[in-house]
Amino acid sequence: MYFTISVAAFAVVSFLTLRDIRIFRRTRLESYRRGAMKGMAAMALVLVGVMVVQQNAEVGLLLVLIGLFINKKGQREDVFDEAGTTDRFLGKSIRKN
Repeated sequence: MYFTISVAAFAVVSFLTLRDIRIFRRTRLESYRRGAMKGMAAMALVLVGVMVVQQNAEVGLLLVLIGLFINKKGQREDVFDEAGTTDRFLGKSIRKN
């Protein structure tokens, strides 16, 4: 059960990080670059938590929780204009090269 929870947390952090990377590559906005960098650090910590949770559930879930707190992104610029829910979910934005 704990392993499933930690894997789900890793999937969420990975998805959000990849979304931030995609938006940064399209818009070159600094806040999305910072978010992607925080996300990569959080992904690494959550992955360590996933591996540790098999040996010691409490310590592994603590690492996952700390990784989720690191993943907190902060204020961002609006890049979606009039995008729908699916476009926002996938990180589609207007290009600003």
